[in-house]
Amino acid sequence: MINNKTGDLFLLPCAPGVCQDCAVDHDPTEPHNATSLYYQYKFYGAYGRWPTWVDAMAHCDAKTRTAWTAELKTRGKL
Repeated sequence: MINNKTGDLFLLPCAPGVCQDCAVDHDPTEPHNATSLYYQYKFYGAYGRWPTWVDAMAHCDAKTRTAWTAELKTRGKL
C-alpha cells in the first residue's frame, strides 16, 4: 500500500507459515529469497539500500553460504 500524502510504501503482513522476512516458504537454514519483492522492500525499509544475495545469506552457516555462493556464481548472480 502507498500512503498518498507522503508517498511512503507500507507492506502488508505476509502470509502465516512462511518466512516473515521474505514471504517465501523455505527452510530457516536456507537463504532468504533475494528476488522476493517483499524481502527487497522490507530490507530497503530497514537499511536504506536494496539487498543482495550476500545479505540474503547473512544468517546462514558458513557451509550453506559457501554452497550457495558457488551456485550463484555459476548462474552469474554474484
